[in-house]
Amino acid sequence: MTETGRATRQGEAVERAMRDAPGFLTAQDVYAQLRAGGTRIGLATVYRHLQRLADQGRLDVLTDHDGRVAYRRCTMTGHHHHLVCRSCGTTVEVDAPEVEGWAEHVARRSGFTDVTHTLEIFGVCRSCRRGPAQR
Repeated sequence: MTETGRATRQGEAVERAMRDAPGFLTAQDVYAQLRAGGTRIGLATVYRHLQRLADQGRLDVLTDHDGRVAYRRCTMTGHHHHLVCRSCGTTVEVDAPEVEGWAEHVARRSGFTDVTHTLEIFGVCRSCRRGPAQR
C-alpha cells in the first residue's frame, strides 16, 4: 500500500512473496525471487514495502548474528522474541514476560520511558546438535 492507502502492484508482489515464504528472507532474497519471476521492481522498493509491513506488525524482523536483516510473516501476535539456530536458521518465537519486566525495570532505573526493544537469542537447535546422520 502507498502512503495514501492504495495498494500497488509491487507492494502486492512483496506481500505475496512474504506470505509464501517458508522462513526468513532478506530484502535481497525477495528482490531476486521477484525479479526471477518477472516482476519489475527495484531493490529500494522492496526495502520500503518490507519496512512498511514490519511497521504494521505483519512481518517479524530479525538481525542475525552476522548483522543481516531478514523478514518473515508473523505467526505470533503481539510483542515477542526469537530463538535462532546459528547452524540451520530454525527460528522459534517466544513470549518472554521476564524480559519485559527486566527491560522496564532497567529503563525506569535509568530514567527512560516509552521503551521498546528487540531480542534474538542465538544457539544451536536440538536437530543440529544431534548431527546430520541422526536428523
